[in-house]
Amino acid sequence: MATRQMSLTPELVARCWREIADAGPDPEAMHLDDSDYDSLLDELQAELPDSEPLWLFGYGSLIWKPEIDYVEDRVALARGWHRSFCMNMTRWRGTKESPGLMMALDSGGQCKGVAFRLADDNRREQLGRLFRREVTLKPTSYRPRMLKLASEAGPLRALAFVINRNGLTYSGPLDEAKVVERLATSCGHWGSGADYLYNTVKNLEERGIHDRHLWRLQRLVAERITALNP
Repeated sequence: MATRQMSLTPELVARCWREIADAGPDPEAMHLDDSDYDSLLDELQAELPDSEPLWLFGYGSLIWKPEIDYVEDRVALARGWHRSFCMNMTRWRGTKESPGLMMALDSGGQCKGVAFRLADDNRREQLGRLFRREVTLKPTSYRPRMLKLASEAGPLRALAFVINRNGLTYSGPLDEAKVVERLATSCGHWGSGADYLYNTVKNLEERGIHDRHLWRLQRLVAERITALNP
């Protein structure tokens, strides 16, 4: 099978880069503290005992930046959930003046991604790092949840981060034109929305996962970047 050629290229992504200083945590927001993270880890441990393997489901940046040490990975399918650019980003890949967007799993449809099996010896420590990366604000927009996944090697349960529609950064439904505009124009000290989209689509394709919605988005974002920065 011929390799698909992305419209969104590294050269177009580079046009979106701007040097932006990190504004730091929002002083007006409530942040999780160590006791909050301990509670989340305790809840997960109660639901998934140490005797059962722990899998992590990656559907976006976790695929190309998993933040954990894993001993096995496999392509897997989550039914009843889909990728959605539904989280406002006013830091990292956006600013308060020009918010970016991040993906989360939202209810409905299905999503093919990558399941990573964590090593058993230090998984609480690894999960602590992961939670501090993914879950930061109260009320959190990312909610840890165990999902049933299907894979060629059989079913499994995996930890995933799904959207909390009552969360602080939930954007609500956005039409495609708004998503494209924000991905083509937003940038923070970690990088741009276009960079996030590019890496997600590229790494999905490399694993044989073709997401038609993201493929369309990368084409539209490429066209918008070209129009803005000819």
